[in-house]
Order: sequence, then structure tokens, then C-alpha cells
Amino acid sequence: MEKRLILAIVLSLAVLIGYNLLFVKPKPQTVPVPSETAAAPSAGAQALPTGQLTPAAAKPAAQVPPAPELKEAGAAAETELSVETPLLSAVWSNKGGVLKSWRLKKHANDKKQPLELVSAAALETGLYPFSLGGDDRALAGALNLALVDGPKAGLSLRDGEKGELRYVYSDGKTVRAEKIYRFTGGTYDVGIELHVWKSGQEIVPTLLWGPGIGNPTAAEMRGRFTSVMGAAIYTGGKVARMDVKKYKAETSAFNFVDWAAFEDNYFAALFLPPAQKGQAAFLEDPRAQGQTPVYYLAITQPQEAFIGPKDFDALKAFGHEARKVVNFGTFGSIAEILLVAVKYFYKLVPNWGVAIILLTLVMKILFFPLTYSSTKSMAKMAEVQPKVKALQNKYKKYKTDMTQRREMQQETMKLYKEHGINPAGGCLPLLIQLPIFWGVFRMLVASVEFRHAPFLLWIQDLSVMDPTYVTPILRGATQFISQKMTPTSADPAQAKMMLIMPVMMTVFFISFPSGLVLYWLTTNVLQIAQQAIMNEMMARQKQKREADGKRKP
Repeated sequence: MEKRLILAIVLSLAVLIGYNLLFVKPKPQTVPVPSETAAAPSAGAQALPTGQLTPAAAKPAAQVPPAPELKEAGAAAETELSVETPLLSAVWSNKGGVLKSWRLKKHANDKKQPLELVSAAALETGLYPFSLGGDDRALAGALNLALVDGPKAGLSLRDGEKGELRYVYSDGKTVRAEKIYRFTGGTYDVGIELHVWKSGQEIVPTLLWGPGIGNPTAAEMRGRFTSVMGAAIYTGGKVARMDVKKYKAETSAFNFVDWAAFEDNYFAALFLPPAQKGQAAFLEDPRAQGQTPVYYLAITQPQEAFIGPKDFDALKAFGHEARKVVNFGTFGSIAEILLVAVKYFYKLVPNWGVAIILLTLVMKILFFPLTYSSTKSMAKMAEVQPKVKALQNKYKKYKTDMTQRREMQQETMKLYKEHGINPAGGCLPLLIQLPIFWGVFRMLVASVEFRHAPFLLWIQDLSVMDPTYVTPILRGATQFISQKMTPTSADPAQAKMMLIMPVMMTVFFISFPSGLVLYWLTTNVLQIAQQAIMNEMMARQKQKREADGKRKP
């Protein structure tokens, strides 16, 4: 049984570390991607990323209203306008009607400043978020550089208030383009309306987000347990994820998209095309030799966007299954329930570390019957171990005799039955709890609530590793104590091997987020207290059995 327990622990650890390799991604419905290569962009240049969507044919005239009058519309100089709401501060430019800044007021960077989601690389590439892409690269490039006619003043919106920015351009000959953005104070939502006409035909517009999202520093990326950066495409009821580290052009384009997002672990720019009619692609711009490639999300005719934190409640309010952009993994429903619970505890005690401790306490209470059953089974196994050892010695010389080995197994099972022992009783409760433990792990790793969330003293960010290594070492020490207190039927060699586990786990947990280490440390401390209570209970039961045995004639 002890071997099975070791195997269960090792397998659960392997699943924990190797999740990204084991997670099955949905097979995308690919769209052919041209093999053309973009010119290397430079500051202010207008080079579109490699790998556009399929050619966007002009809509048949019967399906669209007549093209508007081609009255020349533009501006003489570039101007920038701000949109201020309680949650964000954005800057829009009339040069192409693009987004130059999107700062989140309730989320900070490492310098305690409002977090910027527009990448600094946009200044180098000349392509800002909300630039146009598409098959007609010359048209898109010209519109992205055009000084368009726009509003004269920005917006300042309180919660619930609505506002609009409208940008219009026309060369007065063959081209007209409109970009309309609508905002609601107190949300991260942006309503989008795009129109492009060329020679009297309306072109299906393609919008770009990129390059990248945010400006995480190297130190911040090293401190994170996971450093996701890429695209998430929701189609067919599943989310396909593409990481910049594993970019493959042949599997980066999709039809029938419900939504598409450029994401990192905690933030996303998510776009909604018309239901089941949009196309999306994750595009790479290789740039000049020696430069790091940059990446864009391209999506056709988006109608709405969510640009902000992967806040589960905000995404749920946004609708359209946008909450699935939070990568809770295989046992996502369990992680969602646990997040609701930890948020409840946070309302009671506004400290996320304390909320994790309270959640752990409640889980320990709920799982006490299973833990007690497991410990009781292991204690009984330890009691009968001398008799099991005697049986093994009895049949020791029959190692190659299958008949004798079968008899030994039958006698062993009979012995277990006489003492009311289920050989799997020690392992089964642990296996039942594994989905819960995995849900806790994904909840703590993927939830933006723990980013920059302080606990106490030196732990000022529950989403990154403990810089002092104190909590991982304490976690290992408490695991050692807990193992020493737990009844075992293992022989001395196996027992020594089990004592190596706290050391191994400590090494692994050094790089884990401090919130997750806090959860396991609390679990171990509670397990020690629980084990002391169970040992006392089992000792009394054993004394009672021995007393009852002496009274029998």
C-alpha cells in the first residue's frame, strides 16, 4: 500500500509540473495563411505582420446599404484624446484612429504605477492596437497612417455614463473609412463599429491588437510560476491557446470564432465578432534580423471588446462565455467554486492570504471523514504488518511458483478481511481529493486577485515565489513532522524513502507562488493538529479492543 501511496504522490506532482504538456488543446479549424513575408518595420513605418487571414471579398451590393458620399474628410495634424473612467485611462490618436495607451487604474506595474496594456514595442513597429489589417495591405497601411477627422475633446465618464469617439476618413475619390468606439464608465468594455469602403464596395474589416499585451519586466516574468503570452480563441465550445514560444503559422487561424483574445496570465484584450461568423488569426511579425519577433491578434469585423484584467466576475458580467479566457484548466468548475469561496472569506477579512488560510481550514474540516478513514486504514495495516511479514516469509522460497504466490495473496486478503482492512483504504481518499487540490492550484495560479496581493511581513505578492524561501522550508518541515506522526506499515527502507519526499517537495515548492505555498503550509499545520487528534482517538479504540479481548473467556 505504501508503494501505491508513493506512486500517487509522485504522479500528482508530475501532473502539477507537466500540466502544459498534458493539457489537450482543441483542434482548430484552420484557414489558409499566405506565405508572404512582411518588410521589416521601423519606427513610424507601416509594415503589416506576416500571415493574414483569407482574402476579405467585398460584400455583394444587395447585402449592404449604398456607400456613403465620398466627401473628403481628414485632419491637418495628429491629435490625441483621452478617455477617463473610474477603471481606466485611455489615449486615442486621430492618426489611423488607433489606441496609444490603455492604463488600468486598479492594477499596477512593478513601479506602483497604473498598469499599461499597450506594449512599448508598438512605437518601434508603428502598428498600435486597433490598426487595420487584412488582405489589401496597401489599403490597410494607408488608412493606418492617415490623419482622420475625429472628435475635438476627450471623454470623462462616471460609472454607468456612456460616451463615443467617432473617426472618419475619406480621400474624396475611392476610399472611405469609419471607426466608432463606444464606452461605458465602470466597465472594461468597448463597443466597436468599423466600416471600410473602396470603389463603392464595403470591405470586411480586420482589426489588429498588438504587438503583445502589456510590458512585463524580465524580473516580473522570472518571479511568476507561469509566463503565458499568446492568443486564446473560443470556438466550438472550446478554447484553443497559442503561446508565442510555440508559434506555428499553420495552426494559428480559425473560422467560426465566438471570441478571440490576446492574453497573458492575468490580462486580456478580448474581441467579439458577429456570432459564429468571425475569423481570427495569431500572427507573427519576424521583423529585421536579430530583432525579437512580435505578435498580433487579427480578427474580422469585431463588434465589442473587453480590455482589462481576467477578473472572473467582470468577464462573467461581460457574457459570451468570456470567463473561459481565465485558464482554470481541467477541473475548471472546481476552481471556479473555490474562487467564489475565497472571495467570500476575503469580504470577511480583507487579506487574500488570510482568505486562503480560511479556505484551507474549511476544506480540512470537510475532508476530515476521508482523512480519518485513510489514517484508520493505515493504522490497521500497521497492526497486522507482522502477520503479513510472516506470510511473506512463509512463501519466500516460492518466488517463481505462481500457484504458491496465488495462495499467499489469498491468505493475505483473508487476513485483511478478518481485521476489517481495505488495502486501498489508505490511498483512495487521497485520490478522491486530488481534483480538489488541482482546482486549488489552478485557482491560485490563474486568478488575478492574487497578483500583487500582500499577505504580511515579507510576502507582498501572493502570485510570485517567496523571495526568502522561508515558507517553502516551513512547508517541508511540517510535511516531515506530519509523516512522522502518521501510522505506517512500511518496512524501514520504505520509511526512509518516504522521509526524502519533504526534501524533494521543498525543492519543487521554492519556485511556486507564495499563495500556493501558503495553502500547503496551512494544510500541513492543520494536518499535524488533525493527526494528533486522530492518533489519540485510535489509541483509545485500540485500548478498548484490547480490554474487550481480555474480558472474553
